[in-house]
Amino acid sequence: MKELKADFLQIWREEHGVLIMMVLNFLAAVAFVIFFVVSLNLDSSVMKIGYGDIGGYRDGGVVDILAFPILAVIFGVLHNLLAARVFHKKGSGMTKFFLFVTTILILGTFLVLMRLLGEG
Repeated sequence: MKELKADFLQIWREEHGVLIMMVLNFLAAVAFVIFFVVSLNLDSSVMKIGYGDIGGYRDGGVVDILAFPILAVIFGVLHNLLAARVFHKKGSGMTKFFLFVTTILILGTFLVLMRLLGEG
């Protein structure tokens, strides 16, 4: 735990680019969760939870679609903790790449959810 705190302090003092990417990653995840809560229609008993090229759209319930905000929390919070460990082991460049990929995953999840909500 002390190493993690030391890593965050070093990022705060020296690596402002990594810090900005960590904040953007967290804000993208928070925005995704807010969008999910605002746009979720709890009145419907069946909603679209996935799609594929062969089978078309799959139906499911509210519990099934909760995978999307859980992914956002994992990407926004836990990946920032992992980024601090990556920074400690591999340095600034690899940490920026890791955070860039994580942000792309959040935006991809956001696009999938928008498509599913549009069809529901």
